[in-house]
Amino acid sequence: MPRSTLASFARRIAPPDLSNLSPRGITPERWRIEILSGLTVALALVPEAVAFSFVAGVNPLVGLYAAFIVGLITAIMGGRPGMISGATGALAVVMVALVAQHGVEYLFATVVLMGLIQIAAGVFRLGKFIRLVPHPVMLGFVNGLAIVIFLAQMGQFKVPGTAEVSGHGVSGGEWITGWPLIIMLGLVALTMAVIHYIPKVTKAIPAPLAGILITAILVIAFGIDVPRVGDMASIQGGLPSLHIPVVPLNLETLRIILPYALILAAIGLIESLLTLNLVGEMTGKRGGASQECVAQGVSNTVTGFFGGMGGCAMIGQSMINVKSGGRTRIAGIAAALFLLLFIMVASPLIEQIPLAALVGVMFMVVIGTFAWNSLRILRKVPLTDAAVIILVTVVTVMTDLATAVVVGVIVSALAYAWSNATRIHAKTYETPEGAKVYQIQGPLFFGSAEGFSELFTPAQDPSVVIVDFADSRVADQSALQAIEAVAGKYQDAGKKIQLRHLSRDCHELLAKAGQLIIDSDDDPDYQIAADYGVRTGIIGGH
Repeated sequence: MPRSTLASFARRIAPPDLSNLSPRGITPERWRIEILSGLTVALALVPEAVAFSFVAGVNPLVGLYAAFIVGLITAIMGGRPGMISGATGALAVVMVALVAQHGVEYLFATVVLMGLIQIAAGVFRLGKFIRLVPHPVMLGFVNGLAIVIFLAQMGQFKVPGTAEVSGHGVSGGEWITGWPLIIMLGLVALTMAVIHYIPKVTKAIPAPLAGILITAILVIAFGIDVPRVGDMASIQGGLPSLHIPVVPLNLETLRIILPYALILAAIGLIESLLTLNLVGEMTGKRGGASQECVAQGVSNTVTGFFGGMGGCAMIGQSMINVKSGGRTRIAGIAAALFLLLFIMVASPLIEQIPLAALVGVMFMVVIGTFAWNSLRILRKVPLTDAAVIILVTVVTVMTDLATAVVVGVIVSALAYAWSNATRIHAKTYETPEGAKVYQIQGPLFFGSAEGFSELFTPAQDPSVVIVDFADSRVADQSALQAIEAVAGKYQDAGKKIQLRHLSRDCHELLAKAGQLIIDSDDDPDYQIAADYGVRTGIIGGH
């Protein structure tokens, strides 16, 4: 497989990397780019937050406040400048059952607990385990995400109020037909064309923002009758206020909210950390996983106390930000502040923006997010990797992103374990003294333990057998048990077995298992023998 298909498409759409600029070294031009990028992101956040509020069964302001608070806090203290966070569909589809059964106050309490769990994950540095996500899983993740973003836009092509938008698609509803559909598609195509061609004319304004503005001006100036942001819901409101969740403080409440909080915390962190990696590929940054966990946790804890539905990193909006030139924390902060400005002051104007313009922006995000090279390399990579890419893509579309990643990691781990399980073998020869030597090659662990045992022939072997682990590695308790089982067979046959060249960590494993470590004069590294073998004289140093 090429070293990084993901990196190649990221480099293709990303503007020059300016992430090394210090705050004091940011130029007026950089301020302009960051602020305009934040404005573009804020415009794209509005319909997403409103739609996901409907999915969760809460008031649109609950989603908008979450997008503002989560976006602001993570922009200030998150692990990767350039990332955008807010209310997401993956969390909303979990919240809907809680809200339906227990009400919105229990949701606020759950979001607070969710945040505390995420803070704990950051404090204990659990974010580092995101490195265990294989590259094929990442490819399937971004491909599935692109499809999910595309499907989420289909609700805009249905008669308002008749479609149900979920975290991974649209169900039900009546499709727009005739001239309204043709006009809608034409405006979407216009927005996409502006985004594609405007950088060749000028870079004074981010391409997605130019697409939104040109399409909006055209629609408003000519009075074109198309669905607009205001048709979804009113976004007018005030400052979010402190609100302690009105729930009983007892074990029954904890029993209700804890399972939801654990699921939401896990989903939020998985999506956020994968977004962290993706943005890192595009901006050349590494690290920051634990910091991002803490930032997500703090933002959700605060959100729960201010009447928000919580959230996590948003890959679509992060792509918009990076493609628009956002490279510092300024863009994320600006996006959050613009969103608050829309809610408090500019709601009548924002509600006039045609949904077609925002759909066009998201379609361009889809094109830029999908790892097109992964289609070309499917026949070139190992069959297991190709299967994982397809599996993660399908599961992402059918369920949710977090489930898909977990499934992909498990399948990849099992495939890796099976591959290593079949690698165990041994070279044999006899010493001048008549002892038979087994040179073990390949890892010895639970998957290869049975194959290891089948390498030996106690009945046919001479009275002294040496097992040399110089080219192997003993990994776990199953391996230790396999070694003991082989030693037992030679003991029953009245023969002596010697174990040689085991590493220090293998010594430690055997010591913890209650076995004896013996240093041998002619073995400068290490030698390990089972204690029962030493006691009976079957196993000894050489």
